[in-house]
Amino acid sequence: MSRRSGILEFAVLGLLRESPMHGYELRKRLNTSLGVFRAFSYGSLYPCLKTLVTSGWLIEETGSTPEDALAAPLAGRRAKIVYRLTAEGKEHFEDLLSQTGPDAYEDEHFAARFAFFGQTSRDVRMRVLEGRRSRLEERLEKMRISFARTRERLDDYTLELQRHGMESVEREVRWLNELIESERAGRDQQRSDPSGAAQQDTSGETGGLPRHRDSTRPDPSDDTAT
Repeated sequence: MSRRSGILEFAVLGLLRESPMHGYELRKRLNTSLGVFRAFSYGSLYPCLKTLVTSGWLIEETGSTPEDALAAPLAGRRAKIVYRLTAEGKEHFEDLLSQTGPDAYEDEHFAARFAFFGQTSRDVRMRVLEGRRSRLEERLEKMRISFARTRERLDDYTLELQRHGMESVEREVRWLNELIESERAGRDQQRSDPSGAAQQDTSGETGGLPRHRDSTRPDPSDDTAT
């Protein structure tokens, strides 16, 4: 199984863990909710679904999703095939969620993993975030060395492109630092709360992401805001 098809299978299982869906709805969710899959087509999706059904992780049902049930049925309309996660499929997805190997730090795989962090335990989230940060710091160091060696031989536009690449990696490292600090703060709060009121370390716990104020709204502390 290729890395790219493995990412797609992971995402399909994750989406179907939320609710059963037919192929069209799955493709729409992959394209809109998970940007890494914008280039995927039905030609990639349906072989993936067939593989997951053969593996026993999905079952096909003829019927409607909860969304379809809200719409009036159309006369003569062929029933859609709905894909549902099996118990074995749920167990397999949870096993995939717990994995924190090097693949989880790569660009496309990390994006897919991050999209399902709400279903991932805090300790696993921390390991994936720290691994991703380490991978980017290594990449950034190599970029800086290459830039220093070649800058005298490159034209202005190529130099600017390299600067842009380094700045993009630097921004992601800063973003990861914020996420890691927030995860640590949530874990420390859980450990120090004797009442047990803090959230437990289970899948679905968000851990307190850093919140960014909407720049289009006035700051309540600003006396000039009306």
